[in-house]
Amino acid sequence: MRNTPPSNLSSLVVLVIDENRIRASIIEAGLREAGYEQVTVIQEIDGIARRIAEINPDVIVIDLENPNRDMLESMFQLSRAVKRPVAMFVDKSDEASIEAAVEAGVSAYIVDGLKQERVRPILKMAISRFNAFDRLARELDEAKGALENRKIVDRAKSLLMKSRGISEEAAYTLMRKTAMDQNRKIIDIAQSLVSVANMLDPGGKP
Repeated sequence: MRNTPPSNLSSLVVLVIDENRIRASIIEAGLREAGYEQVTVIQEIDGIARRIAEINPDVIVIDLENPNRDMLESMFQLSRAVKRPVAMFVDKSDEASIEAAVEAGVSAYIVDGLKQERVRPILKMAISRFNAFDRLARELDEAKGALENRKIVDRAKSLLMKSRGISEEAAYTLMRKTAMDQNRKIIDIAQSLVSVANMLDPGGKP
């Protein structure tokens, strides 16, 4: 998927998944009338993941008339896997299915079916919501990574302080100088120190 879906509707690649051929053609017509020019419709669910990879859509529209529990779960699994904005339309649902849709990362879960006049705002909302959650997920991963790196650097400083009998500031300066001399990152130097220490003393502090 493109990092940021194009703002121009004519450049937006939309994939419609609907097993009902007549309803799918109506949806496609509605999308094109709303300004979406690159629309692909798939009726066959089998091999859907491969087709999605081939089409590489910016947003996916899934229209399910009266889905059973297995069909919904299958679509929720698809939503988790594709990592794209997904707008799912169903004619009816229950609280458990709505919660499952949110848990699966469905960007827009519309319970009263797909109406032509609502296509454009709903797809825009789905893309916006997906991008917001994606940004938050990346920020969370970065924060977790920074925290883990901090723990490793602190552990490496502690090892140097103990083995060299130096201060915390001196230990950090030594790691920084070593990183500069070797054209490496401080975290790489710290990780090497911690790995060697764990190898020499496997029963010690990780």
